[in-house]
Amino acid sequence: MAQQAQEARTDCYAAVDIGASSGRVVVGYVEDGLIRLQEVHRFDNRQVRRHGHDCWDVDLLHTELLRGLACCKEAGFAPKTVGIDTWGVDFVLLDADDNLVGDAVAYRDARTNGMYEVADAIMAPEELYRRVGLQRQPFNTIYQLLALQREHPEQLEAADTFLMIPDYLNFLLTGQKAVEYTNASTTGLLNAETGAWDETVMAAFAIPRRLFPNVTHAGASLGSVLPEVAEVIGYEPRVVLPATHDTGSAYLAVPACEPPAVFLSSGTWSLLGVENRSPICSEGAFRANFTNEGGYHFRYRFLKNIMGLWMIQSIRRELNGIAYVVDEKAIRKGRLHQYMRVEGLGHEVGFADLIKAADEAEAAGVIASIVNVNDDRFLAPDSMIEEICAACEEAGQPAPETLGELMLCVYESLARCYRDAIEGLTALAGHGYASINIVGGGCRDDHLNRRTAQVCGLPVYAGPVEGTALGNLAVQMLADGAFPHLKAVRAAIAESFEVTKVEP
Repeated sequence: MAQQAQEARTDCYAAVDIGASSGRVVVGYVEDGLIRLQEVHRFDNRQVRRHGHDCWDVDLLHTELLRGLACCKEAGFAPKTVGIDTWGVDFVLLDADDNLVGDAVAYRDARTNGMYEVADAIMAPEELYRRVGLQRQPFNTIYQLLALQREHPEQLEAADTFLMIPDYLNFLLTGQKAVEYTNASTTGLLNAETGAWDETVMAAFAIPRRLFPNVTHAGASLGSVLPEVAEVIGYEPRVVLPATHDTGSAYLAVPACEPPAVFLSSGTWSLLGVENRSPICSEGAFRANFTNEGGYHFRYRFLKNIMGLWMIQSIRRELNGIAYVVDEKAIRKGRLHQYMRVEGLGHEVGFADLIKAADEAEAAGVIASIVNVNDDRFLAPDSMIEEICAACEEAGQPAPETLGELMLCVYESLARCYRDAIEGLTALAGHGYASINIVGGGCRDDHLNRRTAQVCGLPVYAGPVEGTALGNLAVQMLADGAFPHLKAVRAAIAESFEVTKVEP
């Protein structure tokens, strides 16, 4: 073991990047002024049905986290620091003995149905937005807590600590409890101006302030991992807080080609917006339903949450007969059989198959039907294919009859939603934008990049793919002094990774 430890590279950092569909552990280091990456572990994220709700399997996430950090050592690395980022809004409650109280219910669960009405009777939505600046979405943490109050008030009574998902994973690594700012900003409980918990909102909604640790910021160190963790993974890194909300990390990695630029973090969700130095909580921003999410060093991500690649991911799972929630009832087949008869789809369907189908339909002159991708009906339908077909028919449009028509509908609908969001940004900012900069897994989708450029009338700069992991690593590198400031690390990212320009 001593010899292995001596051989392991220690001038490196590990980013644990967990999205709603999958997670990975990526090691990063600086070499000749460039940032180098190596993925050492990838795993599926899943939901399980427990006590009538769709929940995250946090035990599985913890197991895969430890496995991924151990894989660093197996690959010849012993990172000096580790950072974890995940999606936002979801949380766990711990009791006084640090045991879980209840389940980690997932944001796509239906428990928040009807919570808008409950919340609006307590505080006008305009007033709530003025204070917290958060886009109105049914899964925001504040609505989840309202649902929990009604279904399981005993859980809130028994709870001693509120932690968001990355905060909980950090606690399991270090024993330290800290709620990081960028993820906390997705709760609807953080004051947009001060960056602290809004005690007026908490009191109005009867949410116990005692549960919430004071907010900690990206770059802070939680100390070394626990001895039992070090024994499992084979080394003893410190845990540093990145922007723990994955979009906060992704925005750090945007090279910002051809400014003024719109940023688009493209994954399960499409987060389209800009980076500001102060929040915009105006009536116009409220009416346009833009959000002010916290960014690194008190920057603000002023953006629109758009359904994103979730619809495409769901179609792929459905064609392959895979349910998103383990133990969920079997997927309704409906019209699924007709898509399975497409030539070349006798094998497991990949994203390349879906892109090819859309390309062929476009080349054949198919006119796409359009749906509102942000409609809540697409959050967690039993069958995404059926839901898209039904939405088209209800709007008086033809339902897709082939896989190509189905994919063209999704792609065209997403591109138009991007265009509408950019028009909203332009109206609120009072100026136009020169480019769209896309990072994340979605930047590899050539069809979507091309249609986005054409529909929005702006050049698209696609890349880097590993945007979220890069942003996570960037904060660790800054905390360690590998770069003097954010501008320098962003310049290194731009120099280190390929960006593809797509003309409109």
